[in-house]
Amino acid sequence: MSGELRPVDARVRALESILVEKGYVDPAALDEIIETYQHRVGPRNGAHVVARSWTDPDFAARLADDATAAVAELGYGGRGGEHLAAVFNSPREHHLVVCTLCSCYPWPVLGLPPVWYKSPAYRSRAVLDPRGVLADFGTVLDDDVAIRVHDSTSELRYLVVPQRPAGTDGWSADELAAIVSRDAMIGTRLVSA
Repeated sequence: MSGELRPVDARVRALESILVEKGYVDPAALDEIIETYQHRVGPRNGAHVVARSWTDPDFAARLADDATAAVAELGYGGRGGEHLAAVFNSPREHHLVVCTLCSCYPWPVLGLPPVWYKSPAYRSRAVLDPRGVLADFGTVLDDDVAIRVHDSTSELRYLVVPQRPAGTDGWSADELAAIVSRDAMIGTRLVSA
């Protein structure tokens, strides 16, 4: 049994074989794409940025001032991350990111966009009823917390820096990064210890 492929893995391999055989795909290019999405881009990068901002006030200030440069300090950048702004949640203000035109998204720090982020329902409701959208994700904020919706574009993409949860004093940056989700960096969820 251990040598058998799951059906989805078998289909992926068959499709890859056909594409390579017909000359549509270079195996080295395919390996590079897989390496990129497994190890160089993704939400773990953004979680590292957030954790660093929680543990290093100087870095947090640089992130607020020029997110693109601050993120580059940590070795993250590239296509989809050229023009990045960081917005910081606080007890009085919560940020939510959407792209109303398509699905502009900071791939180097968040990886592939979730399917819901690209959906017309999310794209319209995030602007018209952000509190309702947050509630759909299980995020209920007090009425006195202002919600700021940021519309990403190809010229400017956003990273939400969630509030650091209580009870995490003394945690290492790696421990903090482990509790930061992609959805929290879009603004649809909160971070809890």
